[in-house]
Amino acid sequence: MLGVWSLLLLWGLATPGQGLLETVGTLARIDKDELGKAIQNSLIGGPILENVLGTVTSVNQGLLGSGGLLGGGGLLGYGGIFGVVKELSGLKIEELTLPKVSVRLLPGFGVQLQLHTKVGLHGSGPLGGLLQLAAEVNVSSRVALGVSARGTPILILKRCSTLLGHISLLSGLLPAPLFGVVEQTLFKVLPGLLCPVVDSVLGVVNELLGAVLSLVPLKALGYVEFSLATLPLISNQYIELDINPIVKNIAGDVIDFPKPPKPVKVPPKEDHTSQVTVPLYLFNTVFGLLQTNGALDIDITPELVPSNVPLTTTDLAALVPEALGKLHPGQQLLLSLRVKEVPTVMLQNKKATVSIPANIHVLSYLPSGTPEALFELNGVMTLNVQLAPSATKLHLSLSLEGLRVKLASPSAHAFDASHLEEWLSDVVRVTYVPKLNVDLDVGIPLPKVLNVNFANAALEIIENGVVLTVAS
Repeated sequence: MLGVWSLLLLWGLATPGQGLLETVGTLARIDKDELGKAIQNSLIGGPILENVLGTVTSVNQGLLGSGGLLGGGGLLGYGGIFGVVKELSGLKIEELTLPKVSVRLLPGFGVQLQLHTKVGLHGSGPLGGLLQLAAEVNVSSRVALGVSARGTPILILKRCSTLLGHISLLSGLLPAPLFGVVEQTLFKVLPGLLCPVVDSVLGVVNELLGAVLSLVPLKALGYVEFSLATLPLISNQYIELDINPIVKNIAGDVIDFPKPPKPVKVPPKEDHTSQVTVPLYLFNTVFGLLQTNGALDIDITPELVPSNVPLTTTDLAALVPEALGKLHPGQQLLLSLRVKEVPTVMLQNKKATVSIPANIHVLSYLPSGTPEALFELNGVMTLNVQLAPSATKLHLSLSLEGLRVKLASPSAHAFDASHLEEWLSDVVRVTYVPKLNVDLDVGIPLPKVLNVNFANAALEIIENGVVLTVAS
């Protein structure tokens, strides 16, 4: 049989509400299985369990030493009825079975953690020869949730005690009356050996929890600083973290773009899954940073356009001859595209789109001379956004859905600008969209939550948010 370590973690005093997410925050729901895996992994291949192995009892020190049960005046000391127990020495923990971790969340209170294990002890028997014992242990601990100086959640061990289960004699001789001595010895010694295991496990988990507070670079645009907005909340299946993303430009100034008016309605989480909800705000912020940094602007010259896409006055004259005025056919064109307003991202109906308003100046292009302005258009490009998660971010890839233009102002050569939309769409599709996809390689950063890997997560686009769900 396996013993049980029972660890009680006092966490939040509230339970998750109605699944509403503030318009800015990133919501992470960590399944209880992920907490169990984090604890299990902390015990595998590391020094935590190895540090327990070593001497438990000795004739000359400790409970069985001169000041203890076998001391000169002790009940079991020399002259006592069990004087022969002085030979019970050098008892060591030689084996500690890798605990099997199970977790039960207590809504509004904390976490009950059970670690099932068995301790193997070797030593010298009182009647000579090798003595081998196996003991089951129940270690109960209470851990409170505090906040570190860095503003991260931290688990603090408050109380730890042990209860011995069944002790088995595997080899050697041990008179029945001495079983009580062994039990008393282990009862006194094991807390000092096994409670540090709890502390060490909490240390590893605290490091993982502390990783929520992080700076994620956005290349030359700036960075996102993640922090906890509130204390963790607990339901019977998951721990909920409300994570606040603070976006700063490369100079360190906080960027505060407009927020959606309504909170995100987060769908229910299925059992044995973890979930991260990425708010619309982060999408708007990334595109806003691109716009303020001028990364959405482009000058499209003939060198950037493949030969199958026309970019000359001859081709333009075939569409809107009145736009050329006295300009001769056969001259090359320059399209100067400028984005002066922040793009608008839409997340709804299982679809992601972005609308980019742009001023398009059409000029005759003279590589060795000064371009001559022909006309100016106001346009709106609508692009579909394909999303793909990785371990650290949400990748974005754009494709042009449509483009609408109109003359920016009356000119001497008025014409119907809609006749240019198909041609401009071809130009934008082969030049501008690939540039945008390179700039968008920064992606939408994801917070670090207990090493949960969202690379293979199921993705769902909801109103004003994207939900990533991964099986535990």
